[in-house]
Amino acid sequence: MGIDYTQKIPNNVDLASDRRLQRALEHWQPRYLDWWNELGPEGFQANDIYLRTAINVGADGWAHFDHVKMPDYRWGIFLAKQNTERTIGFGDEFGKPVWQDVPGEHRAALRRLIVTQGDTEPASVEQQRLLGLTCPSLYDLRNLFQVNVEEGRHLWAMVYLLHAHFGRAGREEAEELLDRHSGDPDNPRILSTFNEPIDDWLSFFMFTYFTDRDGKYQLKCLAESSFDPMARTCQFMLTEEAHHMFVGETGIGRIVERTVDVMNELKTEEPESLRSAGVMDLGLLQRYINFWFSSCLDLFGADQSSNAAGYFATGIKGRPDETRFEDHICLETREVIEVPQDDTKITTIEVPTRNAMNEITRNLFVADCQRGMDRWNKTILNGGFDILLTLPSTRFRREIGSWANVSTDPTGDIISAEEFDKRQTEFMPTQEDRAYVKSLMKPVTEPGKMAGWIAAPRRGIHGQPLDFEYVKLH
Repeated sequence: MGIDYTQKIPNNVDLASDRRLQRALEHWQPRYLDWWNELGPEGFQANDIYLRTAINVGADGWAHFDHVKMPDYRWGIFLAKQNTERTIGFGDEFGKPVWQDVPGEHRAALRRLIVTQGDTEPASVEQQRLLGLTCPSLYDLRNLFQVNVEEGRHLWAMVYLLHAHFGRAGREEAEELLDRHSGDPDNPRILSTFNEPIDDWLSFFMFTYFTDRDGKYQLKCLAESSFDPMARTCQFMLTEEAHHMFVGETGIGRIVERTVDVMNELKTEEPESLRSAGVMDLGLLQRYINFWFSSCLDLFGADQSSNAAGYFATGIKGRPDETRFEDHICLETREVIEVPQDDTKITTIEVPTRNAMNEITRNLFVADCQRGMDRWNKTILNGGFDILLTLPSTRFRREIGSWANVSTDPTGDIISAEEFDKRQTEFMPTQEDRAYVKSLMKPVTEPGKMAGWIAAPRRGIHGQPLDFEYVKLH
């Protein structure tokens, strides 16, 4: 299922056959390019970057690699191949044909889901726009820009759905996706995590590991939707999203590897000695993990949610990889969830499975996050150190659901608000931590060279050597 690159907007949705839609999207395109040039990666718009571009939506041979200037990147609209026999996979309409158009009664809910997902894509580009100026290597610089252009394409994917299926309201929502800006005090992005500053590469790697993984699970839920165009859009987005999480997991893994090497060289675990040697101590990494992981948990919504139950019942939004579950109706079953009791104890209650859909998805996300943690901990153990990096409890630092505003330590034990405040520097990155990490952010742009706080990757990109000129600076 090839992509038509002869058109102004590359696509595989036969855009040329719908002149009205094509004109509307071509009207939106200059605004997008203005946004990209103003709030996209700063300082490198004129450079040639070794980027992959989607040329097909099949599982094999779907991407082409070459040097291209980012403003010339061929963003477009690509949907996974249609399965004409696909039926609704869950909820009250289980087994019926999927929808090619939006049912009137579901317009508002679907539009809200698409807008919320769409808002995250340009937000992350805005959050990361200055990172190129402090890159640890050309390899990492290229990976940053690959993530950025693909987040830009994911915005196009959501804007297409809004334009194609939601009329004037959809076109207005598409405009507003470029009006909101990450961290803007007057018009911020919809979700709080996407207003957090990402002004160092440790935060970037944490974001691509944890927050993009949240994005993976949101996309997996939407890829199950009975609204087939959205499902097909999200299926292909997941193909691209995998690279973003790879960047995060290997980035943190390389930081851990470098730190462990220096711990062995100096024969110490002492943070001050390690900082004097120019690497990030494991306690600092733990506090960043606590911050970024916990900031993602509320993105899934409340643990008991009538909205989630409604989405499932009507077929709008399913569970990730719905076929893994035996019961796709979930009318008779219940789930056990943990809740606070009298703000001092923890107890469990049973709730209808449909109302616990957010919690089911959140638990799958947590288990997925743990797999990377296990690999990082193996590096530490193989280095001869008995130290574990851990995910904080899902009760920690919550603002939505049963655990909203209940103070706990990272292990999930309930503590007083006063004790939380007193111990916050133990749990979360301190000003000193952030200042130290920032002090390490010095650009390294000689091909094959790496900053001193991160190990070299195992291999280059698309078979290229590590000293390949991934970004042409001259």
